[in-house]
Amino acid sequence: MADDYYQTLGLKKDASPEDIKKAYRKLALKYHPDRNPNNREAEEKFKKISEAYAVLSDPEKRKQFDQFGSDQFRQHYSQEEIFRNFDLNQILRDLGFGGLGNDNSRFQAGARRGSYTFRSGDPFAGLFGQNRQEYYQTPQKGEDLQYNLSITLEESVFGAEKKLTLQRDRSVNEISVKIPPGINTGKKLRLAGKGNQGALGGPAGDLYLNIIIQPHPIFTREGNDIYVEKSIPFSQAVLGTSIDVSTLEGTTKRIKIPAGTQDHTKIRMKGFGVPAMKGSGTAKGDQYVKIGIEVPRKLTERQLQLIKKLADEDM
Repeated sequence: MADDYYQTLGLKKDASPEDIKKAYRKLALKYHPDRNPNNREAEEKFKKISEAYAVLSDPEKRKQFDQFGSDQFRQHYSQEEIFRNFDLNQILRDLGFGGLGNDNSRFQAGARRGSYTFRSGDPFAGLFGQNRQEYYQTPQKGEDLQYNLSITLEESVFGAEKKLTLQRDRSVNEISVKIPPGINTGKKLRLAGKGNQGALGGPAGDLYLNIIIQPHPIFTREGNDIYVEKSIPFSQAVLGTSIDVSTLEGTTKRIKIPAGTQDHTKIRMKGFGVPAMKGSGTAKGDQYVKIGIEVPRKLTERQLQLIKKLADEDM
């Protein structure tokens, strides 16, 4: 889908010519190559906002864009037509930038610069110090890839090694990845050079793994703490007791429930949580037992009489 020029400049469709100029000036200041040397992402952004400005600042082109919409407009207008009579050199001067220092900033078919002949001139050639032919002869880094990786709660706590089968470029690759202990949902793992191959000898892109932790039937995780729910009878909550609690490590620990424990009380098991991820600066978490108090739905006649006696004692 082609870019929506209004969205590119952060505008609404009823924007005035002055609004369009102000929006372009603000973004041009932000992404201008003088402020972002050797920054390919900023370079591409600058080209996109300049293309949007070339269309929306021209009443006829803007009218056609509003009529056709993004996709059909790009089918009707070539890049040469979009930038025809668009003097980037003069526009940058008007916005307070220096000129480009050459006449290649005006987009004209058949323009000649040095020993190169352009089929369609590049309005950005002087700005980025290269013409279109030189640009495409420069080694290009490959595209970065994103992959959502689901792991179990245990794998997030203790770490793991997983093998992934990914489609890269036109081939299928098997990749081995180590999951560091302590990683949480929302974190990303970067595998350098595991993205798509670069062009003309350029380096491969990177692979980013977006970590998603699957729900666990018993435990939940909040930060570096682990939570588990346990229910006890009302009588044990009143008198106190000891219960067995499972841990993620697979062991069972006996903990004491003090007399008079209230519903929703949390009892801390120090050091049984998630280890701090390397370099995070946080401490290892704990495990908490959330106590729920069971209220019986049915009572025997004797139990009912005992409860009534307790009620008579204002308990």
